[in-house]
Amino acid sequence: MDIYKDRLARLRVRMTETGTDLVALGPTSHMTWLSGADPHGDERPVMLLVSQSHAGFLMPALNANSVRQATDLPFETWSDEQGPSAALDHLLQSCGVTGAGHSVALDEAMRADFALLLIDAMDAPKRRFSVDTLGHLRAMKDAAEIDALRACAHLNDAAATAAFAALRVGMTERDVQTVIHDYYKAHGAKPEFTIIGFGENGAYPHHHTGDTVLQDNMAVLIDTGCRIGGYPSDMTRCGWFGDTPSAEFLKVAEIVENAVQAAMAVVRPGVVAKDIDAAARGVIEAAGYGEYFVHRTGHGLGIDIHEPPYITATSETVMHAGNVFSIEPGIYLPGQFGVRLEDIVVATDGGADILSALSRTIWTPASASN
Repeated sequence: MDIYKDRLARLRVRMTETGTDLVALGPTSHMTWLSGADPHGDERPVMLLVSQSHAGFLMPALNANSVRQATDLPFETWSDEQGPSAALDHLLQSCGVTGAGHSVALDEAMRADFALLLIDAMDAPKRRFSVDTLGHLRAMKDAAEIDALRACAHLNDAAATAAFAALRVGMTERDVQTVIHDYYKAHGAKPEFTIIGFGENGAYPHHHTGDTVLQDNMAVLIDTGCRIGGYPSDMTRCGWFGDTPSAEFLKVAEIVENAVQAAMAVVRPGVVAKDIDAAARGVIEAAGYGEYFVHRTGHGLGIDIHEPPYITATSETVMHAGNVFSIEPGIYLPGQFGVRLEDIVVATDGGADILSALSRTIWTPASASN
C-alpha cells in the first residue's frame, strides 16, 4: 500500500498548490491509480473523496467487502434501501467541506449523475475538472510505471513482428488480427485494440478491421496494443506486401519517418506540447502533404490508452520528466494507402526515451528474409 500512501500525499501537496479543497473521483482509472481500488461500476453511486483532512469512499454496501481487499481507506457504506444521500453527507462532513464556496476538482470520467449528486450535496462549490491535480500527477510516470509500459511495449513488438511474418495472399484483416491476439494471449496479455488496414483501408486513421483480403502489392498498416500488469502498449508499423513498394509509398514513408524523428528531436522537459506537434507537422507540410496529416501528433499513455498529455497544434501543456506519450504522425491518401509510424516515448532530460525496440523500417517480404 505504500505506493498509494505516497500518491495520496503527493495529491494533497498538489491540492495546496492549486487551491483545491476536495478531489472527487468516480470508479475510473483515476480511482485505481490513487487507491488501487477498481470497484464495480453501475448506477449505484461510488466515489473517492479526498481533502487535506480525510480520504474515504462512498461505497455501496453490496460491493464493500470485495473492494476492501484492495484498499485500507475508510468507507461510508449505503444500501439500496437507504440510498446514498446520508452516507455522502457524512463523508463530506468528514472531509470538512460542508460550508459554502469550496473548490472541488471532479473526475472527468465520472458519471454525470454521480457528479451532480455531489454538487447538489455541497453548498455552491467552485468546480472544475481534475486535470491540474490528479491528472497532472498521473501524467508524470514513476520508474515502476515506465518499466511496466516498456515491458508491454516489447511484448507488442513481438506480436507485430509475428503478424507481419504471417502475411500471405488471401488472408483477411481479421486473420491478421487473430494472429496478434493469439500471440498476446499466449504470452499472458490481453488485447487492448488492433487496427489492420490493407491497401486503401490504411487511409482511414481509425479503420475498423474487416474482411478485406490481402493481395500482392498492397500496403499494410498495423496499429495494435495489449495490456499486461495493468498497463497498455500502443504502436504502429507499416509494410508493403509485394515485390517492390510503389515510389509514392516509399516517398510518403520517408516523409513520415522524418516527421517522427523531427518530433522526437525536440522532446524534453520544458518544451510545450504544441512545439512537438509543430516539428512533425512542419516536415509533412514542407513536403506538400500537410492536408493529409489529419490528426494530432500524439496522446499520453498510462493506465488509460489515451490520457494527458495530448500533443496537439494548440496545446500549451509543458512537458515534464516522466511524461509518456505517443509520437505518431501520418499521411493518409484516400483511395490509395496510409502511412502512420508510432512510438511511445518518455520525456527525459536526455530527450525522448523510446519504449519500443522494434525498428520503424518499412516491412517487406524481402526485408523479412534478410
